[in-house]
Amino acid sequence: MKILLTGAGGQLGQALQDAKPEAVELISTTRQELNLADAEACRSAVQQHQPDWVLNAGAYTAVDKAESEPELAHAVNGGAPEAFAQELERQGGRLLQVSTDFVFNGTQGTPYQPEQTRNPLGVYGASKAAGEEAIQSVFGAGGRGLILRTSWVIGPVGKNFALTMLRLHRERDQLGVVADQVGCPTSTLNLARACWRTLQIAGERDMPAVMHWSDNGAASWYDVAVAVGQIGAELGLIDTPAKVQPITTSDYPTPAERPSYSLLDCTSTRSALELDGEHWQQALKAVLQQAKTP
Repeated sequence: MKILLTGAGGQLGQALQDAKPEAVELISTTRQELNLADAEACRSAVQQHQPDWVLNAGAYTAVDKAESEPELAHAVNGGAPEAFAQELERQGGRLLQVSTDFVFNGTQGTPYQPEQTRNPLGVYGASKAAGEEAIQSVFGAGGRGLILRTSWVIGPVGKNFALTMLRLHRERDQLGVVADQVGCPTSTLNLARACWRTLQIAGERDMPAVMHWSDNGAASWYDVAVAVGQIGAELGLIDTPAKVQPITTSDYPTPAERPSYSLLDCTSTRSALELDGEHWQQALKAVLQQAKTP
């Protein structure tokens, strides 16, 4: 099985490469090697490599910056998936698109089901929703374009909330962290396993066209920040955790509005993949144990 991977330099891309099954021929591309904002470059990559799958783990993920760069965000998050889908539809091959909880507005207060209507709040969510819509428009219900939504991605490399909090626990005595946004962290280690399992199972039987994957449980950003301090101290990564104070979203204004509740219901995906989830605190511990930070 030949896989064209985008976003190889990102935190998920690195985890996917580390977890690659032996039987997979992996063509890894970084943003320098494949500019996802260039639709023609995306088509050319499919033409050149003729993969069985494109695993699109690359994305424009700067949520706040997207508000001032909407054209770039839409080119990367909407245009690239459409270009991959169009070329794969022409010459054969399938697409696994990694998407986000930000396609929902977070107002319902119960976990989101995969089949629910998209209703994003900001440019980032709208751009990712556009990518999903393009894939479904090109492939229809044929099962050749799969969407795997996830949330609050954290990993032992790259830029993410867990590593930022670990650094701040080292540097400060007190932190203020938003406590009124609820979702669930997702370890890149577990997300990579889910992606590879999806490709394996999809070769054997039909899969749901849209799936949800996060770690188990629910948390606010405040909860995660407290846990980073506790686990970091337990692992000897910090001396003494900072005192974390809960604050509200209004106390910490950002350019982009974020969903206040974006928990994803992963029940059907866990059943389809035959994979049990791991509680986010255990997953966080595994991330911090492998953390490559100074």
